Amino acid sequence: MEYAPAVAKAVHPAPTLEWDTPLYQQAATQLDHALELAEVPDFVALRLRAPERAVILTLPIRMDDGRYELFPAYRVQHSSVLGPTKGGIRYDEAVDLGECAALAMWMTWKCALLKLPYGGAKGGVRCNARAMSVNELTRVTRRFTMELAPFIGPELDIPAPDMATNEQTMAWMMDTYSMQKGYAVPEIVTGKPVSIGGSLFRHEATGAGVVMVIERACSRLGWDLSEQSCVVQGFGNVGGIAATELHEKGARVVAVSDISGGVHAEAGLDIPTLHAYVAEHGSLEGYESGVERITNEVLLELPCDILVLAAREDQVTGENAGNLRCRLVAEGANGPTSNEGDRILAERGIPVLPDILTNAGGVTVSYFEWVQDLGRLFWDRDEIRRRLADKMSDAFDRVWNVSQDRGIALRDAALVAAIREVSGALEARGIYP
Repeated sequence: MEYAPAVAKAVHPAPTLEWDTPLYQQAATQLDHALELAEVPDFVALRLRAPERAVILTLPIRMDDGRYELFPAYRVQHSSVLGPTKGGIRYDEAVDLGECAALAMWMTWKCALLKLPYGGAKGGVRCNARAMSVNELTRVTRRFTMELAPFIGPELDIPAPDMATNEQTMAWMMDTYSMQKGYAVPEIVTGKPVSIGGSLFRHEATGAGVVMVIERACSRLGWDLSEQSCVVQGFGNVGGIAATELHEKGARVVAVSDISGGVHAEAGLDIPTLHAYVAEHGSLEGYESGVERITNEVLLELPCDILVLAAREDQVTGENAGNLRCRLVAEGANGPTSNEGDRILAERGIPVLPDILTNAGGVTVSYFEWVQDLGRLFWDRDEIRRRLADKMSDAFDRVWNVSQDRGIALRDAALVAAIREVSGALEARGIYP
């Protein structure tokens, strides 16, 4: 009998995890560092390092000219230990699985830190929303909602607006989901119009929350907010509202920027006039009345007391952190400071108000919206603002106290406080089976 010669078995290296992108590595590195300080069981650390579920979709959409395009789409649910997952839907050409996974992880910490009964999620469609018509965006949104229907729900996963999505997007999602159920389900999304169950003060919540945290930090640092000069990167839903709140509190907002670039006036900008210009023209592009036009890169390095990062992730890095000339950084966006940028700012003694605390006003009022929808009982604007201020102040005080007691950075303190909240629930529930 003849035998075939032995063939050496090929050894293939283990493939990288599909969401293992630079942004996800940034979120995971922050987690690993915080886990060393949080003192939680090993099985908790293991579970929290990866999302529970990641959904990848492709959406075939008929465009207005009759042709079809295929758009990649994603939804990542990081943790459901504390309750249903919660997170935004973004339409952007840079959306990928790693970005959604990183943002979902950060959302878990944000919800836990604010003691909301949620875990983190994030999703999006890779597209250029600005180049698409209303009809095309409608078809993208409704198809995306239908494809996601098995994975979302008021007690499972609750989407919200994010980059290039808004109240109208949420209305389309709510209507599409409700049509499949046969009755109105306003609690399936948050950030929708007030006429169909949206909450008052939701639009302003994230930006207002940023300023609530800044004001609390100024109090702890012995500063008077009305005497501070501020630079705001971003002039949209978060940065625009933050700039308005700072202006109304007497702070001098010396520069703001959007996708078209920035404007600078050392004596202070007229924020209401800038908002009126953007409402008429769509952006700050072309505005030159009494201001100096500057780039976003220059804006970040302007001398100021408070720098508000309210654009997008990875803005302050190892390359430019050493050039910042501010006394305090407030993260209105998610992940705007890289790990290397964080290290440099810490060495320079510039405190950073971390994103999972500072921009948590949006998800907090989203929680209020969900609660109001479930109970079909709605609160007025003053009640919501008061409740938000209470939540943000409580979270800030807990983070500040951990930072002072442990001698650690505010970001580490926020992550430690959040991870311990999730860990307590996971230890009590255990891992099935």
